[in-house]
Amino acid sequence: ARVAGLMPLFDRAIGRYLHLDVAGVRYRVYFEESGRGVPLLLQHTAGSDGRQWRHLLEDPWLTERFRVLAWDLPYHGKSLPPDGVTWWRQPYRLTLAFFLDFIERFSRELALSRPVFMGCSMGGHIAVDLARFRPGLCRAVIGVEAASRTESGSLDFLDHPRIGNDVKADLMLGLTGPTAPEARRREIGWGYAQGAPSVFRGDLHFYGEEHDLRGEASRIDTSRTSVYVLSGEYDWSATPAASRELASEIPGAEFVFMPGLGHFPMAEDPDAFRGHLRPVLEKILAKE
Repeated sequence: ARVAGLMPLFDRAIGRYLHLDVAGVRYRVYFEESGRGVPLLLQHTAGSDGRQWRHLLEDPWLTERFRVLAWDLPYHGKSLPPDGVTWWRQPYRLTLAFFLDFIERFSRELALSRPVFMGCSMGGHIAVDLARFRPGLCRAVIGVEAASRTESGSLDFLDHPRIGNDVKADLMLGLTGPTAPEARRREIGWGYAQGAPSVFRGDLHFYGEEHDLRGEASRIDTSRTSVYVLSGEYDWSATPAASRELASEIPGAEFVFMPGLGHFPMAEDPDAFRGHLRPVLEKILAKE
């Protein structure tokens, strides 16, 4: 209960639902936003949702300069499967075409002029895909834990009926940095334990199968969309070596190595991540 005479304490972020048509299907998409200024779109990792970005949505420096928007991709978090299709009769699979169209439709529906896009893991992959296949849509993309290609291997067990969601949580804990605050690391696992069993595996269809910029990364035009690639030291999925190689293939791209961090830097250690992110954002603002 609220103490008499004191104002209630709210987060900066406000959540809303946006009705969005993508490839002939109407989706009810949940997103949270905070701040004002240059639009900054945030894409969560595979099998998770926009809560991973909650610390950035509350950051005063960031929200004084950027309008920060973090969504739950359809089938994730509060973005329920769509009405009008028998989604339960077909396996969920995230495709490159849908991903690109979704981001473009979201931006246009909200009339966001040349936003900055930042994503982590599969969000980092789609960041550089945007620069390649939707040049100029974003003024800059930031691929956190991005690579030209990642081999996810056989992960069909992630939606096997005899495998509990706690397995996903523990697997993701192993991708975090050893010095990250335990409460933040456990929060990442908690989020993964809540995802629908088939969604994580379906996201990995894009992450490990459809995303492939080998032979394409060099064709990205950074005069139209600036590219930044950030990589955590302890990420064994999209390794620092793979991220560095990706950045080296893109003319004009910049690579940032993040010591001590893992696969979920914005969620596992927000303070350390801000130290690497802020100089990148300052460079982006300085270009305008």
